[in-house]
Amino acid sequence: MSMNNENAEASTEAPEKKKRIHDQAPSELFAEFMRSGWSASDLDDLQPLEVVTYAYARRQVLSAAFPGIRLVLPAGGYKVRANDTDYQYRPHSAFAYYSGVQGADSTADAVLVMEPTEGGHLTYLYIHPRSTRDTDAFYRDAKYGELWVGRRYTLAEAKARYQIDTRLVNDLEGFLKEERETLIIRGEDAMVDGAVKKHDREEEFVTFVSEQRLVKDPYEIAEMQKAVDASALGFNDVISVIPAAVATPRGERVLEAAFYGRARVLGNDLGYSTIVGAGAHACVLHWIRNDGDVHMGELVLVDAGVEVESFYTADITRTLPVSGKFTPAQRSLYMLVYESQLAGFAAIKPGVKFSEINKACQEVLARGLADMGVLTVSAEESLKPEIGLHRRWTLHGVSHHLGLDVHDCAQARKENYMDKELEEGMVLTVEPGLYIQPDDELFEPEYRGIGIRIEDDVVVTADGCRNLSEDIPRHPDEIEKWMKSILR
Repeated sequence: MSMNNENAEASTEAPEKKKRIHDQAPSELFAEFMRSGWSASDLDDLQPLEVVTYAYARRQVLSAAFPGIRLVLPAGGYKVRANDTDYQYRPHSAFAYYSGVQGADSTADAVLVMEPTEGGHLTYLYIHPRSTRDTDAFYRDAKYGELWVGRRYTLAEAKARYQIDTRLVNDLEGFLKEERETLIIRGEDAMVDGAVKKHDREEEFVTFVSEQRLVKDPYEIAEMQKAVDASALGFNDVISVIPAAVATPRGERVLEAAFYGRARVLGNDLGYSTIVGAGAHACVLHWIRNDGDVHMGELVLVDAGVEVESFYTADITRTLPVSGKFTPAQRSLYMLVYESQLAGFAAIKPGVKFSEINKACQEVLARGLADMGVLTVSAEESLKPEIGLHRRWTLHGVSHHLGLDVHDCAQARKENYMDKELEEGMVLTVEPGLYIQPDDELFEPEYRGIGIRIEDDVVVTADGCRNLSEDIPRHPDEIEKWMKSILR
């Protein structure tokens, strides 16, 4: 990457006083030279995004819920990685949901404002527009300047793309300080936080914008299918590099890198940090260090999802035999998890409580563990909430909502999440697992150090559910055939 444009000469000034070249006024000769000699580069043929009509409908629901109140949804700013370098930018999910802004079009510090009017709200998108060649910002501004970070839309281009009136974000602070009842998502934009007084309905506002995403519209489901399809290709890539992973120290990172490459080629990024757990690392539920070796004869658990340009993500887990063949012990545990997942699928239909998915999966796991003789009580006894001995080997719940966030709708109230009846259009994961720690003497040695999770993404339909990731093999016979077709 290019270095920041600090003065290369040594300086005796305190660090906070060091000058940057782009902060120093250029000579008039240089400024005039930089403004001249550029061809026109306006984008005259921009078409509205497909999401525009859906985003408009979402805003109408939000408007009806908070009449007469100004609503402010910040995109958020850059997050510092180290010193003067930032993480790749990704806007706040609520901003993306209501604006429709996506992918490379998104710019840091943008803010969506819904201004109340008689009968509803007018919507304004405040952005840092393109630094055109008649300004000096395009070469002096290292944070937003075009020669530093690339081209952005002009106000007119952004309006054409998103079908929302656009304004300069530099004018927003004064606008927000005008006396009006205002609700914001706090903690995403320091300027917005400072300009708007705390309101006693802010928590309600945050909850509403989370709960509105519980049921997905057709556009969202289509985007999530794209994310799943891209992830399927990512898993193909993972399998294709297993020999290299076995031959390379810290081979888990070879597998991680293969999936990341697919996410960047076909999508915006990863939807979350990839978990690659080989051998006993699969028993660590949130293993993201991915620094272990990959050995023949072991299983490797890969939990990964591509986030597409619209910021919708998949969330898929497959547990693969490194050799391409399951051992008898691996297969027996795998089939228990597989049957548990089938029970979870079968429990899903409109009108059933969300928590019933977990209950169905846990019943299968508890009975299987009882049959293996590792429980000191019956399966029925273990399934009592106050007992739960089977949870020693399956600590996590088996489902969550999925969408713009991998754990979508996380600010929803318990009665509208865990205790909520399922509705057509909800998108959920089903992901039971069993994790036998390498030092667990309740299991015979051949089972120790085996971790298995199977995770798929489903949409609730009128009479059940549809598995968006059905085409990614799950049954052990299918997995062995799949791996053979890639590794031959």
